[in-house]
Amino acid sequence: MSFFKSLVLVSVLLGLVAGILIYTQGYNLIHPYFWYMLLFFVFVTAFTYYIIALGSKNDPGNFQMYYFGSTAFRVLMCMGVIFIYIYFAADRKLQFTLNFFLLYFIYTGFEIYHILTNLRQNSKKQL
Repeated sequence: MSFFKSLVLVSVLLGLVAGILIYTQGYNLIHPYFWYMLLFFVFVTAFTYYIIALGSKNDPGNFQMYYFGSTAFRVLMCMGVIFIYIYFAADRKLQFTLNFFLLYFIYTGFEIYHILTNLRQNSKKQL
């Protein structure tokens, strides 16, 4: 399955889990801005994967540069969102941060899995 189809599938599953938790628990576990966080991570993950895929296709010798550049972009964007929320919002800071970093680790793990799968296929072609 392609990366973007898998990304949509994972996002829909996370949305369903969040919807069920909101329906059963209210906003006790899920922050009210969860849906914005989900959209943020879908776009950031798609963009960073696109940059990595484009870089590894056009310049395979500099894969590390593209990977670390996209990782730095992701980290800086996430830090910016966290700092903006903590600075401007007055409530549920811990809940926001926990929800945010849970999504961060899920989407980062998802992206790493797909990058490693792609690298394995490319290394087998080179042999």
